[in-house]
Amino acid sequence: MTSFRNSFLSTIPLVTKNLVIINLICWLASVLYPAIQDVLGLHFFMSDKFKLHQLVTYMFLHDRSSFGHVFFNMFAVVMFGRVLEQAWGPKRFLLFYLITGLGAGLVQQLTWYIDLRPFLQDVSNYLLTGEVGSLGKYWQLKEGVTYPAQEVLRAKEALLDSLLTIGASGAVFGILLGFGMLFPNAPIYILFIPVPVKAKWMVIGYGVIELFAGVSNFSGDNVAHFAHLGGMLFGYFLIVYWKKKGLGNDIFLG
Repeated sequence: MTSFRNSFLSTIPLVTKNLVIINLICWLASVLYPAIQDVLGLHFFMSDKFKLHQLVTYMFLHDRSSFGHVFFNMFAVVMFGRVLEQAWGPKRFLLFYLITGLGAGLVQQLTWYIDLRPFLQDVSNYLLTGEVGSLGKYWQLKEGVTYPAQEVLRAKEALLDSLLTIGASGAVFGILLGFGMLFPNAPIYILFIPVPVKAKWMVIGYGVIELFAGVSNFSGDNVAHFAHLGGMLFGYFLIVYWKKKGLGNDIFLG
């Protein structure tokens, strides 16, 4: 058993291995010190809690109440990321990981802004005219009651401060996209499906599911589906850019 474990670990390239270690350390740190997530997790850019570094640090944090979140993300990094690192080399793979994670964060910011734009406009209108508009969707406002401006602004800030996203899923979806583009016909075995699925169909399937879930906006769903798509989108454009520049064209098998 020890021999097998050592043999398996020796097949994991340096960057992939270190990404897994860093993510596990950050998960453990957030369990011991929960306030870390509020400092390093990604807040909405209009919140006072937002800091620029969060666009990078958020992707190394995971749900501290469940080991499954970090486990499955890191499992995907090991299974698919190591293949990309072996194909691209450590520097390019690390760059790809960070850019897809950063892209996912930017798309999440855009998603929040689009969702909240009517709310922000209605807050401004309420302060000027007293019209409630869509504010009833976010707050329980009593009819005929005029609320002080400071109270409304505090409630607005509290809502903006409550928006937080964490996790490496955006970078993981970028890795899946990269694997599907480089090795489109590689057979992938998916749980509960008795036959292998080609990597390109798996990637397309994941993309369609995420798009459907994001547009549907199911009640109680707190998964950042558009951030996942953002990771895939940035990964696609980065790979296309590299290919046009002739960087690693020899490894594209599609």
